[in-house]
Amino acid sequence: MKNPVPSQVLLASALIAMSSAVASQQAQFQPRMGEPVRGLTASELNRFILGEAEFDHILSEAEGLGPIFNDSSCGQCHSSPAIGGSATTTVTRFGKAADGFDPFDPLANLGGSLLQKSLIAGADPSCEEVVPPEADVVIERVTPICFGSGLLEAIDDADIIANETTPPHASVAGLVRMVSPVEGGPARAGRMGWKGGVATLLTFSADASVNELGLSNRFFTADNAPNGDPAKLLLCDTVADPEDGPDSFGFDRIDRQTDFQRFLAPPPQTPRSGMTGEALFNQVGCNACHVSDFTTGTAPETALSNVDIQPYGDFLLHDMGTLGDGIVDGPATEQVMMTRALWGVGYRESMLHDGRATGGSFQDNIDDAVSWHDGEAAFSRDAYQLLDPVDQALIGKFLQSLGRPEFDIDGANNTVDIFDYFFLDAHFNGPAPVTPHTPDDDGAIADVDQDGDYDLQDALVLQRAFTGQ
Repeated sequence: MKNPVPSQVLLASALIAMSSAVASQQAQFQPRMGEPVRGLTASELNRFILGEAEFDHILSEAEGLGPIFNDSSCGQCHSSPAIGGSATTTVTRFGKAADGFDPFDPLANLGGSLLQKSLIAGADPSCEEVVPPEADVVIERVTPICFGSGLLEAIDDADIIANETTPPHASVAGLVRMVSPVEGGPARAGRMGWKGGVATLLTFSADASVNELGLSNRFFTADNAPNGDPAKLLLCDTVADPEDGPDSFGFDRIDRQTDFQRFLAPPPQTPRSGMTGEALFNQVGCNACHVSDFTTGTAPETALSNVDIQPYGDFLLHDMGTLGDGIVDGPATEQVMMTRALWGVGYRESMLHDGRATGGSFQDNIDDAVSWHDGEAAFSRDAYQLLDPVDQALIGKFLQSLGRPEFDIDGANNTVDIFDYFFLDAHFNGPAPVTPHTPDDDGAIADVDQDGDYDLQDALVLQRAFTGQ
């Protein structure tokens, strides 16, 4: 059997010890999903590590879990391909559709619009929450990723508003949703949630803690009553509210959760630019809503300030026609959804807000997801479907690059391992190859410095990516 470690890479490994001058000039490989952003101070990195532990901590009943909840840790829903990611699990939203002069009713008095499907062990079974019979709108929502969330939070409101005031395409008319953070301060442009109802990570952590974990906290000071019945809450709630509180360093659980999300690196993109599929993506108008480039503003942390990012989303509300979820959330009416960032989509097993595009190959799921686009996105859907399958596949290959680390050639599994060494051997073509790699070639996955070859310079970076150094 052929040695899975190519001779060129073994030579490159030896060169690391011999040439610090070469090493200092290497291109930097991108952090993988689940890793921290680069450039954190020692204190910030420590907060990330402690935040990750809290994010993945299984909450007990004595610590405040429940009494009704959807899961017992943040990490159980945000787990793929690493902690902070997505999941195939869904949560249920319900309400009563508008009828005549009666507007949509989230049935808040009956526990809506979010169903908490689980009940703490030993609680009175009457406390189990169910979708009430009054609900005639019942939908599922998938778990979004948290990667790069601190960078999204750091985008200046003005840059999001600019895409409302100057739409990139005549067929779209996105609206900014201004929301007030629970921690106080002026309203900010929403950029999180399927309806854009959250602008800051602390708001997200506090809201998710009480609604998904049943963990009351300093902003949401009481647990949810099962189906809105206070008597049932008294019957099954065993821990005094609010349940969250400071640790020995003065940080609440929601503060730790926030730190982890704030310092998560964004999904990598490999290759970083130049794919034919992205040009086609723009040609058919996907970039009218999935805007590629932003630069963060000035954040409290230097590592999050003035950073160029490519999230592929405009964070505006759009009328999606039949793709709307039927739920009303503030100004986001039944047909209106916020554009989610596409970075990281290459790892999604299911797509769209309810995960309906699933079960096939990545390309099949992309084709399915596009086919469901409607409303303001109908023009782009139609243009995509007029492309021949070869061009559609090029767009799919570009989308699969959103989340792929350099060197991960064996199936986009968010790792660089011995199998990547093996499969990359055939793509070693540098320096100064007669036929350089283009961004569409598989060899471009190893071309970290994007100079058209996979050579010893890139192999040095591969060695570092493999060892995590």
